[in-house]
Amino acid sequence: MSKVAKVEAPYKVLVRDIPLQRTFEVPATDVDAWLRGLPMRDALGRPEGDPEAGHGKAVLELYADGEHVFAVGPFQGHLHVACSRCVEPVKLVIDEQLRVTYMPKHEMPADEDEEDAADGESDGAEVGAGDLDVFPYDGEVVDLEPLFREQFVLAVPYAPLCREDCKGLCPQCGVDRNSTTCECKPPIDPRLAALKGLKLPP
Repeated sequence: MSKVAKVEAPYKVLVRDIPLQRTFEVPATDVDAWLRGLPMRDALGRPEGDPEAGHGKAVLELYADGEHVFAVGPFQGHLHVACSRCVEPVKLVIDEQLRVTYMPKHEMPADEDEEDAADGESDGAEVGAGDLDVFPYDGEVVDLEPLFREQFVLAVPYAPLCREDCKGLCPQCGVDRNSTTCECKPPIDPRLAALKGLKLPP
């Protein structure tokens, strides 16, 4: 008696069920788990399983051509990280049109180094740099979780800002200079400290 594959994870699709259209919802708990460890996310100090981490929704058409599976459709969502200047929450919006190819692992294109080692010969499929995003799948199941996780991770810029003119925190007393002022003065350059009390002749 043959075993029938079962799908329990919310982002997995059975190859035998394709073609199909399906809506995938990404809850805040998954967004929080995927972004944990990123400096601008951890700076918020949110608890594990943060219900305000973010959310995502994809409406995808999945179809196959031989062993290749294609996923096409819109992905919208948002996430929260810390401003790189004042550490206040920043909402980042995601609005992407996904177009992805899934290939069996044995068909994934080899790295250039591996191809050179094989004298340019490879059994993998040829995929140019301008082609679709490519992900592997194994067996009878296509797992979309890495695709969705990538959308959130890539949405976080190196230095997110709450606004372009954010004044940040005072480096001396730590107050948020967007909402209050302080009497702190810029520190004197130590190279000029010896000149501080010097009186020049009239």
